[in-house]
Amino acid sequence: MLIGEVARRSGVSARMLRHYEALGLVRPTGRTGSDYREYSAENIRRIFHIESLRSLGLSLRDVGRALDDPGFAPTGLVDDLVRRTRERIAAETELLTRLRRIDAAEPEDWEDVLQITALLQALGSKNPKARQRAALSAAEEVPVPVEALVEAVLREPDPNVAGALRWALVPAGEEAAVLLARGLDATEAEVRVRAVRSLAEIPGDAATALLHGALAHHDGAVRGYAALALGTRGVADAVPTLVDLIVEGRNDVDAADALGALAHEPAPAERITGALVGRLAAGTPEPPARRRLTQALAEIPGPAAVRALEELSDDEDREVALTATAVLRLRRDTEPRPAP
Repeated sequence: MLIGEVARRSGVSARMLRHYEALGLVRPTGRTGSDYREYSAENIRRIFHIESLRSLGLSLRDVGRALDDPGFAPTGLVDDLVRRTRERIAAETELLTRLRRIDAAEPEDWEDVLQITALLQALGSKNPKARQRAALSAAEEVPVPVEALVEAVLREPDPNVAGALRWALVPAGEEAAVLLARGLDATEAEVRVRAVRSLAEIPGDAATALLHGALAHHDGAVRGYAALALGTRGVADAVPTLVDLIVEGRNDVDAADALGALAHEPAPAERITGALVGRLAAGTPEPPARRRLTQALAEIPGPAAVRALEELSDDEDREVALTATAVLRLRRDTEPRPAP
């Protein structure tokens, strides 16, 4: 079979076939009287083998070794190909993500493209100050895709940078809330916490609904931050989790403040007092937890809280009794006096 026919059947160009011959990968069986290369059926099979191995990413040098060296083991080479392919895919995926984000920012000219690119690179910098400047610029100057900001805040360990990123996300509203909620399902606990803390700073009904759903989350830290945020938004369903925080001693001062904010009317104030007293009556094993619950009653207005504190002033736990007495005295000192 002549070279033109081989090229047609194999899909390998005549030029590439000549290149294979020059490298010693394929040796035609002979030549015609007109000096045309002739290929045998065995040559054709070898060409298909070469193309198969090339399709796996092998270099022509490695293809030759694989076909001609009986001792050439594929395992190490294939493992190396797997590693290099993964690295290439990761690099291409990162590039695709960056291009999508630049496109989402709708740049008007190449100057915008350069600014957005520089900002995206700065968000991934190893320098916290550079990341913080990028976050502030994203909020004030250059439009950065919300997806990029969410990704940055979920991986950000520095509290100052994280605060700037959360601030930059606020204007995005519902879009940011939906993307942040995905972080609640992360396998890393710190990412889940970053997600719920960022979500807590997004205003609006969408964020409130997502925080409400987080009250049932398997991670106690997520439940706690969600409850703190919902307490400031007036969501009464946060009360049981806020009481849990006080018992556990996690963000207990903030939890007590949130309960106080929820107790702005007589009816919720009475319900919250009942929740705190109920935990006290349940025999909380740790005395510090009983004292924290007693202190939390100081934030709850109304007669129900006063009656509870009066009873606790005679509690068998001396520290609880002293705490209740001190709270009652403080309340009396700060109550408005009737006009003479």
